[in-house]
Amino acid sequence: MKCEELLAVLNDYVDGDLDPGVCDEFEEHLADCNPCEIVIDNIRQTITVYKCGEAVELPAKLHEHLCQALRRRWEAVFSTDES
Repeated sequence: MKCEELLAVLNDYVDGDLDPGVCDEFEEHLADCNPCEIVIDNIRQTITVYKCGEAVELPAKLHEHLCQALRRRWEAVFSTDES
């Protein structure tokens, strides 16, 4: 299985709906592909955080960076430069 094939069946794998034969190929690929393993781990962690329903505090630096990025985007989209 190639990375692209893994990504194509990713949702089914995470939902537990993947055919067992494909699931074996999927897990075999993950054993040898660190980037795909990281993607799967991040998805699992995201699902876990979402399911617990608790607010997660962002690190201060990340919060600041996110706010700045959102402000720049807001200004780019909604700016009314009347100069």
